[in-house]
Amino acid sequence: MFDVGGQRSERKKWIHCFEGVTAIIFCVALSDYDLVLAEDEEMNRMHESMKLFDSICNNKWFTRTSIILFLNKKDLFEEKITRSPLTICYPEYTGGSTYKEAADYIQCQFEDLNKRKDIKDIYTHRTCATDTKNVEFVFDAVTDVIIKINLTEIGLY
Repeated sequence: MFDVGGQRSERKKWIHCFEGVTAIIFCVALSDYDLVLAEDEEMNRMHESMKLFDSICNNKWFTRTSIILFLNKKDLFEEKITRSPLTICYPEYTGGSTYKEAADYIQCQFEDLNKRKDIKDIYTHRTCATDTKNVEFVFDAVTDVIIKINLTEIGLY
């Protein structure tokens, strides 16, 4: 497992190194929807995450690679969404300011970026990294997905 996050300038250096990986775990902080990047105060963090997700999800190196999308910091997002509207990030959003509606919308925004829905699966989990039971459940689910992918590749699933 590799953490390949970081500033924009660093990202282009690593993407080709991962051709043939079984799955990609992509983490997004739900609570970042109303924040900007440190290196570019004009760029919304959620938009930057979507841009990176799009470039990875639809990259030629990862045509058949499944993606496990962690929408993290759901606890902070649930608190924040009632006082800071999602329209800061998504002006077209017309849903309510409830956790479920707003989180569902963000999830759809990411999943809709997948241009190869016929051959690429995205497994989305909403997480709170400080909730050990949630993390345990999610990692069990991720393990199941990776096992399924490997069994499918060798024709046993």
